[in-house]
Amino acid sequence: MNKNIERAFDHGKAFVAFVTCGDPDLDTTKKIIKALEKGGCDLIELGIPFSDPTAEGPVIQEANERALSNGCTTDDVFEMIKEVRKETSIPMVFMTYANVVFHYGTEKFCQKMVDTDMSGIILPDVPYEEKDEFETVCHQYGLDFIRMIAPTSHDRIQMIAEDAQGFLYCVSSLGVTGTRSKITTNVNEMVDIVRHVSDIPCGIGFGISTPEQAKKMTEKADAAIVGSAIIKIIAKYGKEAPDQVEAYVRSMVEAIR
Repeated sequence: MNKNIERAFDHGKAFVAFVTCGDPDLDTTKKIIKALEKGGCDLIELGIPFSDPTAEGPVIQEANERALSNGCTTDDVFEMIKEVRKETSIPMVFMTYANVVFHYGTEKFCQKMVDTDMSGIILPDVPYEEKDEFETVCHQYGLDFIRMIAPTSHDRIQMIAEDAQGFLYCVSSLGVTGTRSKITTNVNEMVDIVRHVSDIPCGIGFGISTPEQAKKMTEKADAAIVGSAIIKIIAKYGKEAPDQVEAYVRSMVEAIR
């Protein structure tokens, strides 16, 4: 496991936040990263704007559209991270799409990740059976290629978990990202299956938006992962969002600790 990701899970239940870079602009993204850290966030997933984010619901899709319409590029994202790294060492990973990395050049992308102290990457559109093309290069650069399991993974959960790195992203709800009033999936069962073969940290994401949901999900799991609820705050407050994001994150962190 990458030492930075390990650090995110070394003091009890972790709070993981997702934000789309460049929404509403990269300067605000920098402030939001600092606000997330100030609010008690343990690890940040950064989304690189992409025109076809297949795993995302309307909230994050719209964030991608806003960022792309501002002209935000992958190089701009790396430049922004380089700047924010002067002020924070919070563990960060990317959550993006295979096409973004492939188009940029996988080796070049991984080298830039090392240069900006990024620790790993999640590519939701890469099936387990096709991971080697990206995972091998990530390993060469000391980066974790973080895998996802879903309620429909069934007998594949153990196989995916056996040699997983960083943390395991457990998808709590079928469908795309987005806040949900109720999470009905038996996430405890998913975590139990993982625990048979690995002690890797399990983070639960897709649908968590309230402190009550976060508390319930982390009774068994090691982390709550929240994206859409944070993006909604950013969509509402724009450049004024950092303070609102910090207050929201603080309430979530207090609920799980």
